[in-house]
Amino acid sequence: MQTFKEAGLPEEILSAISELGYETPTPIQSKTIPEILNYGNDLIALAQTGTGKTGAFGLPVIPQIERANKTVQALILCPTRELCLQITKDLKSYAKNYSDLYITPVYGGAEIRTQIKSLKRGTHIVVGTPGRMNDLINRKAIELGDVRWLILDEADEMLNMGFKDDLESIMAQTPEWRQTLLFSATMPQEIARISKKYMQDPVEISVGKKNQGAEKVEHHYYMVQAHDRYRALKRIVDVIPDVYGIIFCRTRQETKDVADKLMADGYNADALHGDLSQAQRDLVMHRFRKKHLQLLVATDVAARGIDVTDLTHVINYNLPDDIEVYIHRSGRTGRAGKEGIAVSIIHSRETHRIKAIEKIAKKTFEKKMVPSADEICEKQLFHFLERVAQTELEESSPVNTLLPAVYEKLDSMDKEQLIKQFVAAEFNRFMEYYKDAPDLNIYKDEAGRKGKRERGGVRFSRLFMNVGKTDKLTSGDVIGLINSNMKGITVKIGKIELLRNFSFIEVDKEYEQELINKLNKTKLKGKKVSLEVASPKPAGRKNKRK
Repeated sequence: MQTFKEAGLPEEILSAISELGYETPTPIQSKTIPEILNYGNDLIALAQTGTGKTGAFGLPVIPQIERANKTVQALILCPTRELCLQITKDLKSYAKNYSDLYITPVYGGAEIRTQIKSLKRGTHIVVGTPGRMNDLINRKAIELGDVRWLILDEADEMLNMGFKDDLESIMAQTPEWRQTLLFSATMPQEIARISKKYMQDPVEISVGKKNQGAEKVEHHYYMVQAHDRYRALKRIVDVIPDVYGIIFCRTRQETKDVADKLMADGYNADALHGDLSQAQRDLVMHRFRKKHLQLLVATDVAARGIDVTDLTHVINYNLPDDIEVYIHRSGRTGRAGKEGIAVSIIHSRETHRIKAIEKIAKKTFEKKMVPSADEICEKQLFHFLERVAQTELEESSPVNTLLPAVYEKLDSMDKEQLIKQFVAAEFNRFMEYYKDAPDLNIYKDEAGRKGKRERGGVRFSRLFMNVGKTDKLTSGDVIGLINSNMKGITVKIGKIELLRNFSFIEVDKEYEQELINKLNKTKLKGKKVSLEVASPKPAGRKNKRK
C-alpha cells in the first residue's frame, strides 16, 4: 500500500487527512489498515510510540461505523488520561466530514456525571482508561453489547501500570464476535497470555523487531560516582543549550528532589509525579507542550501517555529495573521520523545492565565523557552568539529609540574591548560556577577495571607543576599558559588538580615532552615554572595536601 487511496479508504477520510497534511501511510498503517478494512481478523500490532498507531486503527474503523445506530461500536482502551484525550482529538480530526459520528472520552480525574450524561445521549466510539471504564460498567452507565472493535492501545503500558484485572473484566463484557486489535511497543509474556485467551487466531504485524528500540534514537551513557549523578546531569544539560526532554527518575521523592534542585539552580524545569493534583498535572503538561519548559522530570508512571513528538533527549537519571521500560522511555524521542538521543547516567557497577539492554533491544550504546568546563562554556557562548546573530530588529522596535544613548555610553570602548565586556557580562556566571570544576568521569576498561585516563582516542600523561593555590593559580591560568606556548597546536587537557603548593595536570601524552621543554622556560604568577612527569598516584590514596 503506497497511498491511503490504495487502501480503499472513502473520500470523506481521504479529504480529512489530506487537510491534516498526511500524504503517505506510515509502515504500521500500511500493514494494519487493509487488515482492519477487508479481513476482520484479530490483530496484534507491534510498533513504537509515535509511529502513527492512532491512524492505523482509527482511519479504517471510522468509515465502518453505523452512524444511524447510536450505540458503542468501537471501544479504545489506553493507559492514561493524556493519551485518551490525544486519541480522541486525532479521531475527531479524521472524522470531521462525518458530522453525525460521536466520539466520547472517559477517564479518571474528571467529573464522572458529565461523562455519564454524554454516554446517555448516545455515542459511537468510546476512548477510555481501564479504571474509569470499569467504574462506568459497574454503575451500568455504559453498554458494550454492540462493540464490534475492541482496541487496546499501548497494551504493555496498561499491564505495567497494574490494569490487568481491569482489562480482563472489561473484555469479558464485550461480544465474542468482536474484532480485537492489540497495539503494543513490546511483547511481554502477559500480552502473549491475553492474546491466547481473548483473541482468535490473531494476525501478528510488526514494524521493527519485538522489544527493539526506535530506529532513529542514539543511545549514550556517562559513567560517574553515584554521588556525582546530579552534577553530571547539570553538565550534560549545560552542553546542550537547546535541550527539550524528559528526565526519568526512579521514585516520586527523587523526582521532586531533582526538579527542585534544577529550578533552584535556574534551569527551566518542573516535575511530574503522582502527588500532583489533576489541575497541577495539566498545568505542567501545558507548559511543557508549549515549550515553556525545557526539562520535565518524571517517574515512569506519571509520564505514561505523554504525547510529545519533538523531544530531543530522554535522560535516564537512573536506569529502570525493567528493560522494556527502558525501550518505552527511549521511544519517547526519535518519533515521527525525527532523530533523538537517549542518555543514561550510570555508575561503574551498572555496565552489565547496559550490555543487557544492548543485547535485548539490539542497540549499541556509546560511552560519552561528562563535559568539561571548557566544553560547556564554549558551547553556551557560541549558542548565545548564534541567538544574537539571528535576532531580528524591526524598524518599529522601541530599542531603536535607545540606540543613540547606547552608542554614546559605549563610545569609549573599541570593538575588541566591547566584545570582551559583552561576553564576560553574559558568561561570568558560567565561568565562575565551573571554575576548578573536577573531572566527574570514572575510567574503566572493558572488564570493569580502573584504566588509564584515555578518551576519544587520546592517552593522557599526568604532569607535576610547582605552582598552586597559594600562588592564586586557577585552571584558566593553566589552560592559558599551555595555549599561549603551543600556538597552532590544540593540546587536549584532562583533569587539573590545584593543590596548595603545586598542581597536577593531565595533557595529551603526544605533547608531553614538548610541553615540559616549552613551559619550563616560562613564569606563572611571578614564579618560574617547573614541569615534570608526575609519579603514579598510589592506588587507594588521595592527595591530602590542599
